[in-house]
Amino acid sequence: MSKRPNEREQLSLFRALPGGDMALRDAQDLMAYPFFSLAKSPRIVPIRFEAGGISLTVEGVPEHGIATIWDADVLIWAASQIIQAKKEGIAPSRLMVATPYEILRFAQRGTGRSDYLALRAALDRLQSTTVATTLRQRERPNGGKRVHRFSWINEWKEYVQPGGRSEGIELILADWFFTGVMDEGLVLTLDPSYFRLSGGIERWLYRLVRKHGGRQQAGWRFDMRHLHLKSGSLQRPSDFAIQVRHLARRQALPGYWLSVERSGGIEWLAFLPDPDNRPRSDLSTDFVEETVDSLGTDSVDRPLDPRGITRRSIGGSPAPIARKTALSNGFGTP
Repeated sequence: MSKRPNEREQLSLFRALPGGDMALRDAQDLMAYPFFSLAKSPRIVPIRFEAGGISLTVEGVPEHGIATIWDADVLIWAASQIIQAKKEGIAPSRLMVATPYEILRFAQRGTGRSDYLALRAALDRLQSTTVATTLRQRERPNGGKRVHRFSWINEWKEYVQPGGRSEGIELILADWFFTGVMDEGLVLTLDPSYFRLSGGIERWLYRLVRKHGGRQQAGWRFDMRHLHLKSGSLQRPSDFAIQVRHLARRQALPGYWLSVERSGGIEWLAFLPDPDNRPRSDLSTDFVEETVDSLGTDSVDRPLDPRGITRRSIGGSPAPIARKTALSNGFGTP
């Protein structure tokens, strides 16, 4: 009986390209839906989301917890590598190899021992987190939904010298993720300063705004309750809204102008492209999620219509913040 080839043997090995000035690229699906924990403390409570015919469930294991939005930096690195390789006429692959140093430097991390340990912990979470979603799955003839279940990384291994120094990391990306990135219409470029955003909600909100706002001059707006649902956050809706208002006051997102507005008894977050792309003096937040049980309720995402908005807003101009925190330099708690 012939030996059945394993997945690694069926894939060609893609050696990561030099990432000195490589553009940051992200998969739009990952920007639009709550695939990641926004907390730095381990999250075991599953993320469940269902709206607009799309459902997803994200689960972690007690040992590692659900992959975080900081862990997703590895996937941004991978997406950036795949698109750059295509542009250079190189065939990318789900089987990738790079040194930890290359990944850490791309993600604007330090390269000390704690940073290497944090990267390994991130890879463990990406491998042990499972996602089940109907996103990008064809509807069955009887109207049923097909559910795709995967982990962000199928497997990973590291080559370690006798003295403990890492020579390289091999990883196999999920086919669901790789297929989405290979379709360049499903990929967007991020602002180079994205990695300097240290808050979980701050990072998540930038990606969501980038996905929905694009360069639409008319802008876009979200009902705050629906925004909370889309985040997958375990915070109470009221605490979540406080953080969003804080970000609007600080004008914390590069490339976009935020305002929190009230109309018809509903609170909205509105955003417009910032034509001047003014640099932000402080791209970090000092809020940390606390684990609570409440989730928001559904509403509608709408293009911004200034005629229908009462001009009671905050965030129209930057406001100084008394406290600042140091930029994060890791993927979260190892």
